[in-house]
Amino acid sequence: MGAREKFEADLLEDEEEENEDTQEDKYLTFVLNKEDFGIEIRYVTEIIGIQNITEVPDMPLYVKGVINLRGKVIPVMDVRLRFGVEERPYDDRTCIIVINIDEQPVGLIVDRVLEVLDIQKSEIEPPPKMRKGKNNKFIQGMGKVGEQVKILLNANRLLFDEEESA
Repeated sequence: MGAREKFEADLLEDEEEENEDTQEDKYLTFVLNKEDFGIEIRYVTEIIGIQNITEVPDMPLYVKGVINLRGKVIPVMDVRLRFGVEERPYDDRTCIIVINIDEQPVGLIVDRVLEVLDIQKSEIEPPPKMRKGKNNKFIQGMGKVGEQVKILLNANRLLFDEEESA
């Protein structure tokens, strides 16, 4: 809980001090199924704990429903299900990363949030090409951070790609 508050404070501080240019190369990193992922910080508006989710009929399986966040109804997506990974029970580390793309706020349910990292363009490689078509459609690139690799997501495709996940 303390770590989550620290991340939120860091994000708010970043928003106050920085403009769009200085948010370049910054990624919020999180864990999903024991793998580290990142999403561009410019899309992130806040990080909240898991909330009461109201189910909405006739939605894709990965859309868990909607939450009421300070009077605003926001759809939430379980990123595990979006990737075709087995669902797991939510716990005290489960977070919702609220992002905003094209004036559309969406909550991304992830296993846990890690930190904000600077990953320079020179440290990002294209995703591996394993199969043509659907494979890697949500991946923007592979960010090298020391000896680790962070899977950097294309937030726009994650939200708006209509095809079912693999």
